[in-house]
Amino acid sequence: MSIPGRSPVSGGATAILILISVALLIGSPAAATLVLTNESFSPAPPLVSGDGQHAVNTIAIIPAGATTFSRYHTLQMQTDLVNARWNIQVIVNGIPAAQQSASGAVAFVNGYLLSYPTTSDLSFTVAINGAVPVSTGTNMTVLQVTELDNGGAPVPGSSITVSAPLLSPSPANKTSPTVPFTTPPVATTAPARSAGFLSAGSLFASVTAAAVYGYVRSRR
Repeated sequence: MSIPGRSPVSGGATAILILISVALLIGSPAAATLVLTNESFSPAPPLVSGDGQHAVNTIAIIPAGATTFSRYHTLQMQTDLVNARWNIQVIVNGIPAAQQSASGAVAFVNGYLLSYPTTSDLSFTVAINGAVPVSTGTNMTVLQVTELDNGGAPVPGSSITVSAPLLSPSPANKTSPTVPFTTPPVATTAPARSAGFLSAGSLFASVTAAAVYGYVRSRR
């Protein structure tokens, strides 16, 4: 019996609606929650433009779906450090699992490396080595992690950012290096004489000796 004013829905249309609903659920599972649990910097902030920097951040993943993380999604990691080198270590129930390295300003982790039963305790550690860029800003993004869906679009509300204060060199504060003033040393010995020259005293003594010698000879 059909309801007046409405067309009955065929079995084929119902099946299509069910398939669409399932596809939407698979394609857009609930995003996991990222929680920063530990961070360290060497040297300690504030960061100095032009210096090297080593940063280690540990992030826990709180599941919101059937698994700890959707295997169809991806984690995108970015940093403002120059010539960055990445070492990413996944930890499951306190035991190291997948590990991967990367270089450059951006690194990615495939979702299947993070997909475990929700009973698992999942986290990952991100170690970054790079150089602090020369900038006029007051803060710098050391690490930004964003979950991307299966289409490569950021999942709303999934991003986490780790930043640090930055010291930028100012030309006005730079001073030219100066040479410290030192008093010239006082000579403690007589300066060496040039060969072939006599001092005034030596010349007078020589003339006197010659005159005496001539006088003595004339008396003989």
